[in-house]
Amino acid sequence: MSIEDLILLDVHEGVATLTLNRPDKRNAMSDDMRTAFIDALERVHADKSIRALVLTGAGKGFCAGGDIAGMERRLKAPAGEVAFNGWHRQQRTHHTQSLLHTCPKPVIAAVNGAASGLGADTALACDFVVASEHASFTWSYIHRGIVPDGGAMYFLPRRVGLAKAKELIFSGRKVDADEALALGIADRKASAATLVADAQAWAAELSKGSSTALALGKTILNQTFELTSHQVFAQGSQAQGICYSSAEHREAVMAFLAKSAPKA
Repeated sequence: MSIEDLILLDVHEGVATLTLNRPDKRNAMSDDMRTAFIDALERVHADKSIRALVLTGAGKGFCAGGDIAGMERRLKAPAGEVAFNGWHRQQRTHHTQSLLHTCPKPVIAAVNGAASGLGADTALACDFVVASEHASFTWSYIHRGIVPDGGAMYFLPRRVGLAKAKELIFSGRKVDADEALALGIADRKASAATLVADAQAWAAELSKGSSTALALGKTILNQTFELTSHQVFAQGSQAQGICYSSAEHREAVMAFLAKSAPKA
């Protein structure tokens, strides 16, 4: 399979659907796949005609995490190169997750099957998670003698609370779709047959409004757990100033005034 085929990107009526396409490996993230993933995400960021993104996996799995072959190559590397090679890989991983998290458009993970390790982190890097009845989540890093490196230690406590996040990461146990919904790991549940279509419809609904206001609001909301109220108000004031000058705001206000004007 060529590197271009590892990630499928389709755009329909402003909603992009990105499919991890390595079904024989349950969409485990190889180096080539990550390169294609980054390229696709950067296209979504830059293309103003794309208003929302849905991320899913081909076949039975969403993403099985990091590629085992890559782990094996790391173990065989000369001792003096292991640390720097690992650091370089981490930079690529974090860049990928940041592209998902900071995308200035709504991003929905349509989790069709197992999301393990980095796969579970990738789902949580999205704004929302829709799970099929076949979905499961596991932060299985502990079973490989490593810590979560794709964002779980940041995203998971914000969804389930600190104590529950510790329990899931320390145990590495599997969470099925119903428990994921109850805990807040998933936001909605859908049948396998309609999963992607349901996520696409939700993405279209969420992206109907001003793309300027949405991008600015999302950027601030992503930081609110780290900022003081004063900082949030300050950033909100700056964002509002930009919104006031946008064509979207002007058109919306003029349409509202025209609609509410008294009839002669």
